Amino acid sequence: MPSSTPITNALTIDVEDYFQVSAMAPYIDRAEWDQRECRVEHNIDRILQLLAAKQTRATFFTLGWVAERYPEMVRRIVREGHELASHGYGHQRVSDLSEAEFFDDITRAKGLLEDIGGQAVLGYRAPSFSIGAGNLWALDTLKRAGYRYSSSIYPVRHDHYGMPDAPRFAHQIRDGLLEVPPTTLRLFNRNLPSSGGGYFRLMPYSLSRWMLQQVNLRDAQSAIFYFHPWEIDPEQPRVAGIDLKTRFRHYVNIGRTEQRLSRLLDDFRWGRMDQIFLKDREQEVPVV
Repeated sequence: MPSSTPITNALTIDVEDYFQVSAMAPYIDRAEWDQRECRVEHNIDRILQLLAAKQTRATFFTLGWVAERYPEMVRRIVREGHELASHGYGHQRVSDLSEAEFFDDITRAKGLLEDIGGQAVLGYRAPSFSIGAGNLWALDTLKRAGYRYSSSIYPVRHDHYGMPDAPRFAHQIRDGLLEVPPTTLRLFNRNLPSSGGGYFRLMPYSLSRWMLQQVNLRDAQSAIFYFHPWEIDPEQPRVAGIDLKTRFRHYVNIGRTEQRLSRLLDDFRWGRMDQIFLKDREQEVPVV
């Protein structure tokens, strides 16, 4: 008989600002980042307030660039019981880096986050899910850097990322390294993205909820849901001159996301990645 206890799903936030999104890279030079209005601290404050009100814990995949500039925000994430994980340092796609450059990026981010947060950083998510069939060497590099799990391979077809033949659920991809892919629903002989981001803003809420329910009920698996702080911020500065596809993907239904997230937190049970998938993890491992 199936268990009557609801499955705990993983709620994850990719901590980056609106001007750091990969799709904006052709329009915003990296050298301009420090001149842009940062909104991330304000938006994380709103997210933390929502999570506290819903008594929910989450995993924050945080850019080292952001943590370096907002250390108190990082300490608050840890203080309020959430998992601090790595999104790399500079939001560079893994597919654009050499192995040495990638190792430098992920070790720099891990060390910085651990120094600020005072807790071991065990998880990593690649910017734009940019680990796939062409750069699986990155998994060995993650293991060498001391990570315990990755959430970087999206088993879908997409114009910017994806490895559609990859396993849909958490699996040991290297000895000592777990891959926990964003959630998909298997339907019509293909994997449909069901884990948040722009799809959550584009689709009706009822469809997003149904897809997650199918993963919990039919597959009996925990779902992995993700969103970004800028997705709850309709007041963010508009980036001029971007193409129509990027404009649509970035801004569609952005004013509705926070309300939808509130419903999502009520409709499912949520928790941290490490506490769901790393069963043997010592709680609150200190950095020594």
